Amino acid sequence: MACCLIIYCQFWIQSATGPRSFGPRRTRRDVIHMADVARRMASNQKQVAISEFFEKNKHFLGFDSLSRSLITAVKEAVDNSLDACEEARILPTIRVEITKIDNNKNIVELKVEDNGPGIPQKSIEKVFGQLLFGSRFHAIRQSRGQQGIGITGVVMYSQLTTGKPTHVKSKISTEATAAVVDIGLDTRKNKATKSNQGREIWESENGEMKKHGLEVTTRMKAKYQKGRQSVWQYLRMTSIVNPHAEITFTDPDGEVHHWPRVTERLPGKVESIKPHPHGIELGQLQRMLNESTDSRLSVFLRMNFSGVSARAAKELCAAAELDVSVKPKTMNPDAVRALLEAFQGERLFNGKQVKLLNPPTNCLSPIEEMLIKKGLSKTIDSRFATTMTRVPNVSQGNPYQVEVGLIFGGNMPADKPVEILRFANRVPLMYQQGGCLLTKAIESVDWRQYGLDQPGGKGVPKGPAAILVHLASTNVQFTSEAKEALADNAEVIEEVRKAMLEMGRGLRKHLEKKKKMAKTQEKFELINDILPAIAKKSAEILDKPIPNLAGSITKIMSAVICETTTEWNKENKCTDVSILIYNYTSRARSYTILATWPEKSGAKIAQNDTGGRKEATGVWAWKLETLQPGETAQITYTLENLEKGDWTETDIFYRGSQEIIGAMKMDEKYLEEIRNQEKILKEMNTETQNNNGETIEEATVGEIQKVEAPPPAKTPPNGQTTLFGGEL
Repeated sequence: MACCLIIYCQFWIQSATGPRSFGPRRTRRDVIHMADVARRMASNQKQVAISEFFEKNKHFLGFDSLSRSLITAVKEAVDNSLDACEEARILPTIRVEITKIDNNKNIVELKVEDNGPGIPQKSIEKVFGQLLFGSRFHAIRQSRGQQGIGITGVVMYSQLTTGKPTHVKSKISTEATAAVVDIGLDTRKNKATKSNQGREIWESENGEMKKHGLEVTTRMKAKYQKGRQSVWQYLRMTSIVNPHAEITFTDPDGEVHHWPRVTERLPGKVESIKPHPHGIELGQLQRMLNESTDSRLSVFLRMNFSGVSARAAKELCAAAELDVSVKPKTMNPDAVRALLEAFQGERLFNGKQVKLLNPPTNCLSPIEEMLIKKGLSKTIDSRFATTMTRVPNVSQGNPYQVEVGLIFGGNMPADKPVEILRFANRVPLMYQQGGCLLTKAIESVDWRQYGLDQPGGKGVPKGPAAILVHLASTNVQFTSEAKEALADNAEVIEEVRKAMLEMGRGLRKHLEKKKKMAKTQEKFELINDILPAIAKKSAEILDKPIPNLAGSITKIMSAVICETTTEWNKENKCTDVSILIYNYTSRARSYTILATWPEKSGAKIAQNDTGGRKEATGVWAWKLETLQPGETAQITYTLENLEKGDWTETDIFYRGSQEIIGAMKMDEKYLEEIRNQEKILKEMNTETQNNNGETIEEATVGEIQKVEAPPPAKTPPNGQTTLFGGEL
């Protein structure tokens, strides 16, 4: 701007003295004055430190109100604890305590303690006192945080509102004592300030020496409140999607809230992946080429991108009309743009877009269906729960995975909107619900046909239910810096919608089954009470023996009934399932019985004397012998490799002409969707195997040498296109 002003002044100097001036003539004094103004404005331009910027714009980080500031602080501390524990393969035990210090001035003290690996003493000041310092910004993988701002933002806010530093206590397993230090932040230098540094013995509450862990204590101006947008709600939601974590919360009133872990199984370890060509922007590609040490373009493509095989590398070069042996550093802007156009399918090879493999999905760590159900069940009382984990998908070069859950009944109010639980990479989203992609996907479903009230078929449905939606992705784009709502993406919305429809169908079948079962049970009990009494009285009057009523009851009932039990066998440490089919009709019946089982979670069917076969992933089928009138068929089996509480209810389906009360008619579309998911997953696995198993003969001699002796690993470049468009 200053340069523009100087040029503007020079223009007026020339016009004022030259033969062709425009507008009123300026005196030399006016011109000199304007030039001085421009130079003064230019001299006032200063670079602002990132920490100083956030200090003046703290609302960007979620510190925009007293109540929200406290939730944000808890969130950043707890997220860091969970990440550290999972990376170190430690089952998290987290304690959160809030104490009111000054009610008049709204000063509270927050203490968060974990059993993680701790932080080495020399690294504490960088972790807590330097913005944009972290290990996950350049890594393309699922992670709770990316920017390296969160916990330093808490230190900054604490210092800004109370003038107090943040006290940090850290112990690593190889040291006998814990490092302690008070951390502040020099916002002009984006650098930590330290005080009261030392070491001390750290004992846990039971008097034992703490082996490893971290404790953060900070004072801030904030307000504790109860309700849906509260610290309690945030921790409750966190415990649902982190069933492996034990969380204890002590509120300012001294009340202790405890969410125990319901599984000993840690989330799958995620691996960093290389960027995918479909998620690359022009500037990023140019930067990668300039920084490359590869001697051949074909090698550069294979070594720096996921999804690019030897075949694809050659075809990309051909589509872009580039030699495979060109040195990446020497490529001019036109060549770079041509390569990008080949990435995006704008340049073709033999009349077709170059087929690229999908990026690996080991960068994602979904919660999994069974654990979502356990997490929901431990916090919400209900009579029915269904969950679904979709197979991984890719949008704009970024892997993502959608998981949903629905819980119904119990003590939830029937006349209020359902509770929506939104999550991104296992982190609760508590604000801006209406503007979130996940909410829009829920509202796009007509829930009236699935048993929930929804006036006009639009908006959030009403009923005694809670709906959970989780998006796991390597790169989630939020609507704001506070990361409370997800930006629109048509592909993701459609994927969430498909999952919702499947859950809705499950709820509808459950409600229909329960309704029919209740009526049948009422009828059965009535017949069993009245008919025997009538027969007994009649036999007494006629002085005859009491007749066998089985046939009469069968004719009156005229129904086939299914009773199912799913129980934990504490002696054998397994889950026993029993399915009983009663033919209370006057005709012979023939059925195929199908049952769900947690195959995705590693369960194994054992002691299955009836045999049967696998129908689809998580669905087993048995062809029954013909059931004669009055006959009963029983199917029993055991589910191994499960923990107590993992599997508490089995859904039963049937194929056959006569309805079975207590089971659901098999919806072949349901099986078709499962098989479609199987097909997608199989194709993805095949692609990965093909990519990994490429023969060395496919490469040139120069490429072989490069593969055998690759250059030192480099940090993946930032700026990958996000899942929802734009750059980080």
